[in-house]
Amino acid sequence: MNDALANAVQTLVDAVPDPTAGLPDEIFYYISRTTPLINVDLLIKDAAGRTLLAWRDDVHAGTGWHIPGGIVRFKESIDERIRQVALREVGIMVDFDHDPLAINEMIHRDRDLRGHFISLLYNCRLAAAFVPENRGLMPGDAGYLAWHDAYPENMIAYHHVYRKYI
Repeated sequence: MNDALANAVQTLVDAVPDPTAGLPDEIFYYISRTTPLINVDLLIKDAAGRTLLAWRDDVHAGTGWHIPGGIVRFKESIDERIRQVALREVGIMVDFDHDPLAINEMIHRDRDLRGHFISLLYNCRLAAAFVPENRGLMPGDAGYLAWHDAYPENMIAYHHVYRKYI
């Protein structure tokens, strides 16, 4: 390895002494330009067959409904990522199957940043009595949760692969 590259790598190591705690955005975005990311998506259903979806509005996925999900961190088990997504995005633990319901490779050829994912869809359950708190969020706010009886037309484009499950 040449000295410039060795110095660059050491700078990264110094900037992220514990990658299990997460990465600074700049490093995460660089990694997302150079390697596929593995993420879990939580297909959360209740006994009535409704699906819990969250509103999303960001530069990476656009605006619309999406299935809650998150990128697996370094040395984090998939089960732990599912638990963290449930707590962070839904506010409560979910029951989930330990084997994925579907595996999708999503390659976004029109962009380099966050352009390649291996997405693992997990079947999850909540009681029909669960009412999302939405913690002061209004419809149209990023993170707003709502139960859906059918596939919404304003689903983010990247989640159209999940149409048959909703």
